Amino acid sequence: MKTPRAERLVDMTHYLIERPRTLVPLTFFANRYSSAKSSISEDLTILKKTLKERGVGLLETIPGAAGGAKFYPYIILEREADEFVNDMLKQVNDETRVLPGGYVYLSDLLGQPAILRQVGRLIATEYLNTKIEAVMTAATKGVPLAAAVAEQLNVPFVIVRSGENKVTEGPTVSVNYLTGSSKHVEKMELSRRSLPTGLNILIVDDFMKAGGTINGMKTLAKEFESDVKGVAVFAEGRANERQVNDFTSLLHVDTNLDSGEVIKVQLGNYKENIFRGRENKIVRN
Repeated sequence: MKTPRAERLVDMTHYLIERPRTLVPLTFFANRYSSAKSSISEDLTILKKTLKERGVGLLETIPGAAGGAKFYPYIILEREADEFVNDMLKQVNDETRVLPGGYVYLSDLLGQPAILRQVGRLIATEYLNTKIEAVMTAATKGVPLAAAVAEQLNVPFVIVRSGENKVTEGPTVSVNYLTGSSKHVEKMELSRRSLPTGLNILIVDDFMKAGGTINGMKTLAKEFESDVKGVAVFAEGRANERQVNDFTSLLHVDTNLDSGEVIKVQLGNYKENIFRGRENKIVRN
């Protein structure tokens, strides 16, 4: 029995959003709804226009026998990103969040699904036209954020751990790295089975100061013959000397300032990296 258009549009939207960056053939939808391919093509044209106008994401339609539709979640409207990041700025700009060593407590914010979803969409926007095959983060506070970004990119995420190898990890690859703040040599490791070699990787973390941990992850990625395509953090802290310079941050946080202020939060460089200097990344026909 042929499915009415209104029902098709609702079901197609849900199906595509649940499977980002996955090519869904026209024949699949035609069989699913007992409809002609011409009708499905008209439906996809409606969805493509609506999703873009609402700023939900991009629906790419691919013609031909092997064609279909692929949904890319992203934030096309700069004002939507600004509203979200400014709200985060207000919530983080709280002196009770400051921890010893100049770090900032973020776990309550990055434990909320709605916030994680928006952060994931925003970070994924920068890599709309970049092939990312895995997201890497360090245990433990970066895990929810990495999972949110991986979901929007529809790729696996892997967790780098510090300390001694655990039997549950199996064989591992380990590297030594220099911490950014204390200048101590530490070790981090990753299970061999968790990451195939030769992938394009995006490194994601919740907070970065000098970047020692992230630099260690970049070194570890090389051991897997992988290419780090970018680094994204929710917030960056002030650092006299930074080991990582090419990254995207939503917030910039200064703590224990000379002026007597305990904390001062400003916008990070996300506008320049996502909406300005790399405009071509969020433009498709």
